[in-house]
Amino acid sequence: MIAIAKTQNKPKLIDGKHKLTFEQFLEVCPEYGHFELIDGEVVEISEMAFTRNHDDVGEFIDRRFYREVERLSLNYVVKRSIPIRTLTQEGSERGRIPDVSVIDATIWRSSRGDYKGLREKIQLAVEVASNNWEDDYIDKFMEYERIGIPEYWIVDYLAVASREFLGNPKIPTVFVNLLDENGKYQTTKFTGDAKIVSRTFPELDLTADQILSI
Repeated sequence: MIAIAKTQNKPKLIDGKHKLTFEQFLEVCPEYGHFELIDGEVVEISEMAFTRNHDDVGEFIDRRFYREVERLSLNYVVKRSIPIRTLTQEGSERGRIPDVSVIDATIWRSSRGDYKGLREKIQLAVEVASNNWEDDYIDKFMEYERIGIPEYWIVDYLAVASREFLGNPKIPTVFVNLLDENGKYQTTKFTGDAKIVSRTFPELDLTADQILSI
């Protein structure tokens, strides 16, 4: 299933003439706005997906992760709006932009003069679900699993996904997906006052409600 967020009900293509590689995407991607590389084309993600509430949730998680990195002197950097290279099942390159990325600091600082896009896998990706929720639950789930991102959070603060994922009744949920020894995500749901369990931040003192009530 392909689920692309839309601008005025249609994907807005920046360049529909040529199939772009990830490297070319980094070169032509506009500086402002939110764009991803989908099937060789630069697609603008609808601004409807990024409300102030959506941004506040992402920023809150970013700050909590950064605080944990500083507190424990962990070898990570925490970034927002960083394009990362993923792959489809057919091996085609895509460029995704997680709402929050936790990156090995050695990788990030290995080439200070490079563009900010990453070809290497990151340690942890967070997607804050919005009106294009299928993208986070299906496409990005498979792509992040395929390239081996060890930990992937889906933060559904509005409970916008279907009952297939959220259950009945639908309630706001944080999904933490962890790669197992076979390279497949094992998913744990966190709601209410349940403390989130993170492999990247094992001492993280954070409940689902603290995120979902922002």
